[in-house]
Amino acid sequence: MRLKMFCLGLAAVAGLGAAAPAQAQLFYTDPVYPSGIVEPGDPLIGEALPDATPAEARAALIWNLRSGLNVMALRCQYYKYLRAVDTYNGVLAHHSAELASAYKTLGNYFTRTKNPRGLDQWSTRTYNNFSTNQSQGFCQTASNLAKAALMRPKGTFFDFARERMRELRGSVQPYADRIYLGGSALRPLPPAIFAGPVCTGLTGRALQQCQTGVVPAR
Repeated sequence: MRLKMFCLGLAAVAGLGAAAPAQAQLFYTDPVYPSGIVEPGDPLIGEALPDATPAEARAALIWNLRSGLNVMALRCQYYKYLRAVDTYNGVLAHHSAELASAYKTLGNYFTRTKNPRGLDQWSTRTYNNFSTNQSQGFCQTASNLAKAALMRPKGTFFDFARERMRELRGSVQPYADRIYLGGSALRPLPPAIFAGPVCTGLTGRALQQCQTGVVPAR
């Protein structure tokens, strides 16, 4: 069952361009994303399951978090210091019973709703919802969550998903770095600070100096 779940993740994330790494994690200050409990059925979690029972909604929350960590393992494996693949495999092994039960419950939902291909389609959309092309904080945040999940006792993955899903969802969004500027307040850094020099209208030696970062004499 564990191998089946991992292979399902590999197939679904292939459409995300899994071979390409997510953007680098370069921050002056660590990202801080919204946190707080998320209950089963909350639209924040991802793809809805109409008329789901409480048990099915719980399974969807569990599977959404597992899907996000699966995307992390595939897209963030190039940052060796994160140990993304090893940590994800550890989560699968440690919480295997709860994950297998969630997968079975989701399968029963689509059988009950007479949608035999629904699980594959729903899973693919769930993986796509963790697209990280514009996020710099996803890899760091998701790998931290995976490590935290390894520290939780078996049978508590659902509780962990309730506690941390909001943070994982937030990490998919673009993050503006922050730095201390004059006092204790953290302020967003303007995007222009990372832009190259503006050399419009310069020629000759002045243009060469500008392009190499030397302020030309006026």
